[in-house]
Amino acid sequence: MLQAKFSVEETQAKFLNNYKWYGFKDKSAMLRAAINHFKKEKEREHLKESADLYAEVYSEDENLREMTETAVNGWPE
Repeated sequence: MLQAKFSVEETQAKFLNNYKWYGFKDKSAMLRAAINHFKKEKEREHLKESADLYAEVYSEDENLREMTETAVNGWPE
């Protein structure tokens, strides 16, 4: 595992010092979990933005809606 040096504010350091109370084996495990959580949240936001953009394009493009209707026509419901 790679190591990195970070600077944190005093309140953040106090929070990290409570790693056991939050169920982590050490501060590093707690920080890794926080980074993973942040990464997943950012990926979720990106996916939602992408879905919103596709929905906007779909709602504004009549030809695309007609083509989609034609493609799904006859599919089991």
